[in-house]
Amino acid sequence: AKLLVALALCGTASAYVAPAAPKAVGALNSKAELEALAEGNGDFLGSTLGFWDPLGISDQDFWNLGNEGTIGYLRHAEIKHGRVAMAGFLGFLAQCTPIVSGEHALPPYRGYVAGVTPQEQWDNIPLIGKLQIFTFVGMLESYGEGAGQPDGYVHYTKGGLPGYFPPIEGRIGPFPIGNLNLYKPFDIFPEQSEDEKARGRQVEINNGRLAMLGLISLLTESNGLIVPPLDGIEGFPKYAGNVMIPFSADFSLY
Repeated sequence: AKLLVALALCGTASAYVAPAAPKAVGALNSKAELEALAEGNGDFLGSTLGFWDPLGISDQDFWNLGNEGTIGYLRHAEIKHGRVAMAGFLGFLAQCTPIVSGEHALPPYRGYVAGVTPQEQWDNIPLIGKLQIFTFVGMLESYGEGAGQPDGYVHYTKGGLPGYFPPIEGRIGPFPIGNLNLYKPFDIFPEQSEDEKARGRQVEINNGRLAMLGLISLLTESNGLIVPPLDGIEGFPKYAGNVMIPFSADFSLY
């Protein structure tokens, strides 16, 4: 738990920048780089905390990766958790609206029930649907770890850019999928300067940290605990289950 808190609040990390694949730069994940990134973060959260590492995890060596490899792993983990939290926070809000949780002319899945909480919506999804979601996420995770061996890819524990997800290339049967860049899927964003990219990395890190705290706050209040100011919202969705047991509605080992 302390490690997760440290990751959420650690004053340094570098986020995803595409489209070019990152080159291997050993010093990229050094502790000195972390300190420089923290000092260069001019937003309120970054400038207030600075380089904050009370547990000394930036000096550790996980799984014999070496210190720089460990720092790369931790930076990538924070970025990934921040992205998931941003999606989860917005998803929770969206699933609380009648557009998503209300009645549908065509139910989104078998057994759909309108007017329930976001967590109950997940519980009501058939097991096969949940497994499809987990399989899709696992495929993305595997590809992001370099399973597809994309050209120029360098793993984040070996000097690559933490948070980088390589463009998806290949074929679906006889059909080529071309180059699917999740950062610019339709090439709708203009090219950015290096300063703009650096600013974007800081914004993503800070937003991800805030989203991690925000999502935990939503889930905590939903479980009946008091989380100001959420406890003052009339009709805040309550959930009696445990979000850490995602398949409890399908089977249990206890």
